[in-house]
Amino acid sequence: MGGTLATRRIRPALLGLMAVVLATGSNAQQPQQADGEAFRRAQEEFNKVPNTPGDGPYPAIVETDPAFPRHVIYRPADLSPFEGGKLPILVWGNGACVDDGTAHRLHLAEIASYGYLVIAAGGWRSGPGATEPRAPQTARTSGLPPAATTAEDVRAGIDWAVAENTRDGSKLRGKVATGTVAAAGHSCGGLQAIEIASDPRIRTVLVHNSGVFNDGASPIPGIKASKDMLDRIHSPVIYILGGPTDIAYPNGTDDFARLNAVPAVLANLPVGHGGTFSEPMGGAVAHVAVDWLEWQLKGDESAARTFVGENCRLCTGTDWSIERKGL
Repeated sequence: MGGTLATRRIRPALLGLMAVVLATGSNAQQPQQADGEAFRRAQEEFNKVPNTPGDGPYPAIVETDPAFPRHVIYRPADLSPFEGGKLPILVWGNGACVDDGTAHRLHLAEIASYGYLVIAAGGWRSGPGATEPRAPQTARTSGLPPAATTAEDVRAGIDWAVAENTRDGSKLRGKVATGTVAAAGHSCGGLQAIEIASDPRIRTVLVHNSGVFNDGASPIPGIKASKDMLDRIHSPVIYILGGPTDIAYPNGTDDFARLNAVPAVLANLPVGHGGTFSEPMGGAVAHVAVDWLEWQLKGDESAARTFVGENCRLCTGTDWSIERKGL
């Protein structure tokens, strides 16, 4: 990150459409009202955006494993610097819990370019190289759609990475930091990250534009997240929200208020529910996510300055606001 963090200019039209595509049915208290043509246009526009290698020191690639077909993998193209188990793991749940492991591809490639093995639930359905193009979404008049992926699909990424570290013939053999794992997700995928946060292998949790529903059990078929799961989180957690216009804002801020047993950060950038996932290199949100991971999983004290201290990088001179507990 070069010791700096700056918010990037957002393309509002594309971000607004992508917020609808990624978030519909994922964390809203009321059904989204948007026509199918808006969905189609948004998906078409995002599919035109090239895959990027990230701007970190290890240019990233996107790939799939035929032996692990329902997931997409992001990793440094050159694995030679990671001999001896130096590649931390991040598992990812998608917005709307869609089965599209490339729905957040710019964000995830950015993380991978800083030396991470990222595994997202779902097939390669978006962008250049898509092997199973995603069908256009259609508007819903009532209710929330069922989750197409599960928390166990997200957790399976950990199991796969750990197994690859010891499998004969694996390109990842001996390179994975199997004791250094993060769980993350956007919107409905953030709920999946909360669901698996009690896994003892997980060292930190990143919850993007999400939070457990304040009015009781989740109305999303297949999602079991509940407020009592917050008590099972055993590692530092960051909530990254999109400000008061983010439909997850009430839920995420309530979650943060309930977290007292682990170090926690609530970071807000007022861009709404879609975050900056469709921005080049994942935009400002990816910068914050990378700094959090560099601090929590690699002990980088320079990255920690984004979050700690009276003059932390998110504290002054940006559009971000930050609340902190137990750091």
